[in-house]
Amino acid sequence: MKKLITCLLTATLLVTTATGCSGNGLSAGSATSGKILYIVTDLNDTFRATLSEEIQAQASAQGVTLDMVETGNSVEEQAAQVAQAKSAGYSAIILRLSDASTALQMNVASNGLPIIYVNNQPDDEHLSADEFIFVGSDEEQAGQYQAEYVLNKLGNPASMDVIIFEGEEGHSGTIGRTDSVKENLKESGCDVNYVFVDYANWSDTEAQAKFDIFMKTGQNVDAIFCNNDTMALGVIEGMKEHGLDYSKIPVCGVDATSDGCASIEAGEMSFTVLQNAEGQASAAVHAASVLASGDSIKSVENATEDCKYIFVPFESVDSSNVSQYK
Repeated sequence: MKKLITCLLTATLLVTTATGCSGNGLSAGSATSGKILYIVTDLNDTFRATLSEEIQAQASAQGVTLDMVETGNSVEEQAAQVAQAKSAGYSAIILRLSDASTALQMNVASNGLPIIYVNNQPDDEHLSADEFIFVGSDEEQAGQYQAEYVLNKLGNPASMDVIIFEGEEGHSGTIGRTDSVKENLKESGCDVNYVFVDYANWSDTEAQAKFDIFMKTGQNVDAIFCNNDTMALGVIEGMKEHGLDYSKIPVCGVDATSDGCASIEAGEMSFTVLQNAEGQASAAVHAASVLASGDSIKSVENATEDCKYIFVPFESVDSSNVSQYK
């Protein structure tokens, strides 16, 4: 059942003059008196729940009236919400797609309202400057940081047996992070044997169950890459049950969740990459306000030159700096 949460807010947005697509200021354009509709599939994933909390908090901080509705994974319900938004008095939409391939359908249904996509990146061809944009982090950077960490920790080995636990099939984070790990390992010259690669759908229980399946194959593993922290924590539990030494077999995640950071502090998980939910939420809400006013995102911090993306940088987290991310 969809849940409607309304944040009624009254503060006023700061207004500054646009300074170019790669400008350093957070503010751009003028405030809007309209409302923003935030459409999300559900809050069952740790990062998605955190991002949604931050979007509501940032709306309050930036003086924006924002309504949130959960649609589950129904494309039809998402399209219906998008189509009704303009007549319901909304001036911009923040949307977490249930299926990234449906972005064109959502664009057509928007009735001229700008859409700020979050957490599931559409293809570039379905984005357009200052109209249909994506706010997130560069997924390839997360995979790069994971690969670099493991290679360094293991002393740049000539060969390596690797497991990858992927998130949701077709999700931009799954594709970008996994492909980047593989590409960076390849470019390092390491001869990588992928002994087990499978989807675990961001879930600790699925990752642990599939790790149990791997253990039945009797193969060796030198490093384990997970597309998020929750799956990495499931792997750690599996390693404990099977008596594997995670101090010698690095397990990497993404998101720097509180549980993930606690695991690193405990000497279990080796590495994660902060996906900055607060930064993404701030950029998404601000971009929605700017576009609703008919202005450009060109002076919003981390906006790309083509004004189709706002990429909030990932940050590497390991035992040396994890205390900063608790």
